[in-house]
Amino acid sequence: MDGSDGRFLTRNGLAARRLAVLLMGHEPQTRLPRVKDFAQDLGCGNGTVQAALRLLEESGAIETAARGHLGTFLVASDRALLWRLSGLGTLLAAMPLPHSRRYEGLATGLRAAFVEAGTPFALTFMRGAGARTTALLEGTVDLVVLSRFAADDLVDQHRGRLTLVADLGPATYVGAHGFLVRKGVSLDAPGLRVAVDRASLDQRMLAERAFAGRGDIQWVDSPSVRLRDLFAQKRIDATVWNLDETRGRLDMEVDVLPLGDEVTRDPALRHSHAAIIGRPGGATTLAAVREALDLSQVLRSQSEVLRGARTPSY
Repeated sequence: MDGSDGRFLTRNGLAARRLAVLLMGHEPQTRLPRVKDFAQDLGCGNGTVQAALRLLEESGAIETAARGHLGTFLVASDRALLWRLSGLGTLLAAMPLPHSRRYEGLATGLRAAFVEAGTPFALTFMRGAGARTTALLEGTVDLVVLSRFAADDLVDQHRGRLTLVADLGPATYVGAHGFLVRKGVSLDAPGLRVAVDRASLDQRMLAERAFAGRGDIQWVDSPSVRLRDLFAQKRIDATVWNLDETRGRLDMEVDVLPLGDEVTRDPALRHSHAAIIGRPGGATTLAAVREALDLSQVLRSQSEVLRGARTPSY
């Protein structure tokens, strides 16, 4: 049975759809809010809430039990069916291109967590946090995966139109950044030609920070797919880059050097954290996403991919 059942097109049925979203936030064997509290949240009468609860029980989505003065408890729930009945549909998340094993692990973990929660989920891949965020603002995608640094910057830029959904913690987005320097070139050389990916808020900011005060720098626009060719053709001398994306791809052309403390010490620059953002206008969907997303499952799956114990699947 699903939301195409004619009963879910009635007034009580529409209330049941909205109630299904709220019930996804409750674990089995926990006490439910009072009927009047649900009614206040849904903006309807107590009788409508009671009818909606009965409809969800009849559909097999939930099982409840009245326990006297203790209230009504949620005995069991089918999260996949609740999601389907809610009418929220398939969630589409935009991620960076899977150029690194870490990104592949993150994609694998997100899919595994949503599948486990019974939530229809799909991924699309787009280069640049700005491009992904534009797709989010235009309603093309429901969620965007990016660094916490970029998330904070974009949420601030689009105040009221974007909101943080989750922060997955350190080293979930990037393991480390470092200097890439063409062999035989010194970082102190005058007129250094430095690659910058203007589509990446993280890379651009880190590069500008790493070479701050150097008025002689020549900036060369370069996405990651062009790095090897540009180094090999001696058209760039250096850059600051996500080392996850360069392993095994640039070893013959460049030396890898650590970033100085002056670049990495600021705790507010959370480039290594993977974050998820969404639209506040989809508050109902976001509430359901937060409840569905088991961050420990995401992290566990990503770790298994990084260790080679799991084949990426996304």
